[in-house]
Amino acid sequence: MMEYIEQLINTLNTDSGFWNPLIWIIAFIIVFLLIYIIRSFGNKSYKKGTEQTKVFLSGNKELEAEQMHVKAKNVYWGFTESLKILYRFLDRMHNGNTGDYILWFVIIMGVLFLIFGVI
Repeated sequence: MMEYIEQLINTLNTDSGFWNPLIWIIAFIIVFLLIYIIRSFGNKSYKKGTEQTKVFLSGNKELEAEQMHVKAKNVYWGFTESLKILYRFLDRMHNGNTGDYILWFVIIMGVLFLIFGVI
């Protein structure tokens, strides 16, 4: 029996340890059992589709999704306002064609490879 266990553990020795799929499967089963046991201690009074599933907004009523949505323009206003000169320049360059961006990426990578290849 000990020979079999030792053979099972020493399946694939590497410089940083060993690899054995059976041990990993057993470890995953143990972890999932522990998760299931911990989850079973949860609150059993939860009911889907009731007041319990609504979002808590500090006592405020939940509005329509359109009214609740915070647009990125509002969130990043200070950032875009401080860099508006750069954004205007980039906005004029932007045409929405993905091929142009890939072309610029390839050109810049080629220049970088030339620079780092020479140095």
